[in-house]
Formats: sequence, structure tokens, C-alpha cells
Amino acid sequence: MADESISGNLKDLCLNRNGVASNNSHLVVCFGEMLIDFIPTVGGVSLAEAPAFEKAPGGAPANVAVCVSKLGGSSAFIGKVGDDEFGRMLADILKQHNVDNSGMRFDHDARTALAFVTLTAEGEREFVFFRNPSADMLLQESELDVNLIKKATIFHYGSISLIDEPCRSTHLAAMDIAKRSGSILSYDPNLRLPLWPSEDAARSGIMSVWNLADIIKISEDEISFLTGADDPNDDEVVLKRLFHPNLKLLLVTEGSAGCRYYTKEFKGRVSSIKVKAVDTTGAGDAFTGGILKCLASDTDLYQDEKRLREAIFFANVCAALTVTGRGGIPSLPTQDAVQRTLTEVAT
Repeated sequence: MADESISGNLKDLCLNRNGVASNNSHLVVCFGEMLIDFIPTVGGVSLAEAPAFEKAPGGAPANVAVCVSKLGGSSAFIGKVGDDEFGRMLADILKQHNVDNSGMRFDHDARTALAFVTLTAEGEREFVFFRNPSADMLLQESELDVNLIKKATIFHYGSISLIDEPCRSTHLAAMDIAKRSGSILSYDPNLRLPLWPSEDAARSGIMSVWNLADIIKISEDEISFLTGADDPNDDEVVLKRLFHPNLKLLLVTEGSAGCRYYTKEFKGRVSSIKVKAVDTTGAGDAFTGGILKCLASDTDLYQDEKRLREAIFFANVCAALTVTGRGGIPSLPTQDAVQRTLTEVAT
């Protein structure tokens, strides 16, 4: 059942009337990696035991860009892939989903990144990456589409693009352009420990840009990792260790339970809906896409707790619908699917 305080205004808040895409003035620009996920055709097995794999487009920033677009919003992706069959396929997938891919670049020497993703019996994921180096790690500052970044209402990014040079310096330069252009900076660390040299390097790298973000979305596991195994459910720990003075909104996703939120003025929790999970790949990105879709068209949303709770419930529904399918981008919900679910919940 939906949270009792959630009103029936979600359609006006986060969904577009008549399914018309948002105006470009509400553009969400996503920066970072896009890759190919290889997912076992059966769940609950190791990579060695998997009889076969299905390929699916992935990469958290790209997932968010597609999610925003599928929800009727306006989005763009900036990143680098290999000048190979996989890279061109990924560019085409973005185009098919009405994501502006003009900021993509193609590397003639490095390949598109690959990730093999194992699914446990509970639908949780384990990753093995092939990036030695992959094209996404090699994006140069000179290759940035500066004009596209300047158009962003929201500039969204993760931490994987902070691991290696030259992409790290390019990432920081893009953040600076967006900030000076008045964009809202949105950060989802999306911790992937196997990609970092060490745990200390991961903590340091993730926290190196922490105080620059306006909006941060993290998971309970990431709280434990970043704060040194402190209780992720302790509000005092979250507020003291992770809520910085310039932060407008901190979101803590709790899987099937929903999401906690923290602003300078209020804090709370919004529950989700019950679904049968098949694959959790992309659920966090669907949540992020849902909340950014709402924020792009209502940038003061975080100042009104009632509207914020409605937007978080909308994002929770986006995440819940995603886990009922397989793979990241293929299972991201459409605007119509979310609307049908909201209508069912309301009745």
C-alpha cells in the first residue's frame, strides 16, 4: 500500500500530460560510463556455472539518462565507448530511447567496457569487469561537449569516472562547467569496489567530490562503507558524517523497503510497493531517473516536504517496476507503466 501521506498529485508532479516529453529547458545530462552487461540466462549460479549469457546495455549514468527519457523527460549522455560493434550499438540504443547522444565519443584504440553480472537466487548482483583500459576511462577534457553541459538543468554523475586518468580530470572539468552554468549537481557514488585499487582509494575518491554535490543518492551499504561500518540506519551518523553544508537533498535507498530523505529542514521515510523481484540490476538507476525527472521540472521540490514525498514515491515505483524484469535498460519502466501502477495503488 502507498504511504498514507502521498496524495494523488503525482501525475501533475512527475508525469507529463498526454505523454509529451519535457521541454529541453528541463534537460538532465548524465556523465560517465556506458557498457555491455552480460547476464546469465539462469539465476543463482556462478559465472563458471552459467550455461549462457544475455547481453544488455548498462552503465549507471546511461541507465539514468534512458530512464529519464522513458518517463517523458529530456536527457543527454556524455561518455566514451569503443569504435566497435558494441560501442555503436550503445549509441544507437540511446538514440532509440530519445536520449541526446551527441556528447558521446568513440575511441579507435580502446574497446567498449564489458561486465559479467552474476545473479544470486535473491536477484542480487556480483560483477566481473573487463576494462584494461576500456574506452570510457580515456575521455579527454578536449572531447567534452561544453555547450551541451551548459544546457543542463541537472548534471548527474557517479564515481567510476573518478577512478582513472584522463577521465577523472575530464569529470572534474565537466562538473565545474555545469556548476558555473547554474546546473544542479547530482551524485550517485554507485560503489563498485573491484574497479578501485583499494578500499581506501575508493573512500577517498568517492568523498573527493562529495561536498560539491547538491543532491546525493546512496544505499545503506554505501553508508556503512563510507562511514567505516557505522549503523546505516542511524540518522545522527548520516547527518553528521554525510550531510554537508551545501547539500540540498540526501537520499538513502533501502531496497524494497523504500527510501529515507534528509534536507536542511526535514527528514523522513517513504515506503515502496511490493513486487516479485527477478533482477535488481538498474533498480537504483531507475530510482535516480525517477527523482531527477521530477526535480528537473520542479527544481525547488526539496523545499516542500509534501511534494518531495510524492516525488520519492514516484521514484520508488520506478525502481520497483525495474526489478520485475531482467537487465538494466531493457527493464526500465515507461511513463505509461508507472502511471498504470500509480492508478492501481491509488485504488
